Amino acid sequence: MTELEQLIQLCERLGAGPAQAAAMAGQMQKRAGQLSAERGITREAAMKYLLEVLVKGRHGEISADSMPERPAPSMREKLIALFHASHGRAPEIFTRAPGRIEFIGNHTDYNGGTVLGAAIDRGVWVGLARRTDGLRTFLSDQSQGIVTLPATGKLEKLTGAQSWVNYPLGMLDALPVFGQPVPDGFDYVAVSDLPSGAGLSSSAAIELASGLAFLEAVDRHPEREILVKAGRHAENNFVGVPCGILDQGVSGFGRKDHLVFIDCRGPRFATVSLPADAHFWIFNTHTKHALVDGLYAERHRECMEAAKALGVSLLAEVAPAALVDAATRLPPTIYKRAKHIIEEIARVDATVRALEAGDLPEVGRLLTASHRSSQHLFENSTPELDFLVDALTAIPQVHGARLTGGGFGGAVMALTGASLGEAQAASVVAAYEKKFGRRPDVLHALTGDGARVIAP
Repeated sequence: MTELEQLIQLCERLGAGPAQAAAMAGQMQKRAGQLSAERGITREAAMKYLLEVLVKGRHGEISADSMPERPAPSMREKLIALFHASHGRAPEIFTRAPGRIEFIGNHTDYNGGTVLGAAIDRGVWVGLARRTDGLRTFLSDQSQGIVTLPATGKLEKLTGAQSWVNYPLGMLDALPVFGQPVPDGFDYVAVSDLPSGAGLSSSAAIELASGLAFLEAVDRHPEREILVKAGRHAENNFVGVPCGILDQGVSGFGRKDHLVFIDCRGPRFATVSLPADAHFWIFNTHTKHALVDGLYAERHRECMEAAKALGVSLLAEVAPAALVDAATRLPPTIYKRAKHIIEEIARVDATVRALEAGDLPEVGRLLTASHRSSQHLFENSTPELDFLVDALTAIPQVHGARLTGGGFGGAVMALTGASLGEAQAASVVAAYEKKFGRRPDVLHALTGDGARVIAP
């Protein structure tokens, strides 16, 4: 048994999954050489020390302060380690796409409206290396085991533990629709530092990172809008989520220190400056999303029904003043859905004006108003999300807060100044735990750049 195999076996015995164990083992081998050079000790002594740290750390007998003095491995290092462990070679192509925060414009995208979003400084990395035997392999650090599929034949949607592969498969299916070729055989590995189910659209991130890798493998570099539209097509037609262009648009066109403005009827993409002292705090409730199989699709249907009853193709074509007449012509529930969408579009436009004026308190007021509309009119909030918004908006350093993403669970986003810190966030977590008996995860995020190919 090789050293690497022994290390993987040890990591698995200590509780790591196969993919994580392989990555840990690869990193330990690399770190042993570095530690040997840094401290002037033999590689064997360095490895013995690392093994002691690993075992004690897994059993809670060692603190973070006693770990070797080295920053945590970067996402690039994690990707390379996992690729080497699973395929015995390095990726030829590296791509990255960010997660996104839906800043304001809840469910307006598929209604033809406007929306603002922020690409954040976390996302999905994809590594790809071509192969010539007619096979495609897929591996993620978020799942277990390699999925191997033939490069020929009809692409079929996967289920169960393999369903994550539907996102890259969806891009392989979608790119030819937009006149773009795709590679035949390849090895594909994805790693992520995005928390899943938090409304940060890890799905769009993996779609765009995958699409860029596939295009790079065939030396094609289409306009960014093609990549974004292919991502939406993949989600709508292969994965099966009737989303608009928001998620893919923000992940594709994101820019540090800016928000992405999308007029979804074009679609048309632009960026809006965000003041430098604006920070995002995201509170993930771990309550379940139900996007594919229920409530999201129901809201989509209700909006389409409202548009038809109002004689338009999309609710974005309805002026706010027309709501007065609509109240008597629409069923109460359908009217509430339409009112939310039409007024939300108006809030997006008002937010752009407030941003241009540098008025973050007014931006915050509009964000909180957006949440109240989601809570009472669109009814895609939950008691957990409402509690977080109430708690956060009571803190002076918080400009405003709202649910982010499709709703029905997930996360709340707070727009804050730079002075909000861990202590205030911890007070919200403690209050939430006292009421609901569980703790939300907290993520402090800043803006980041959009999807891109990374130099090898």
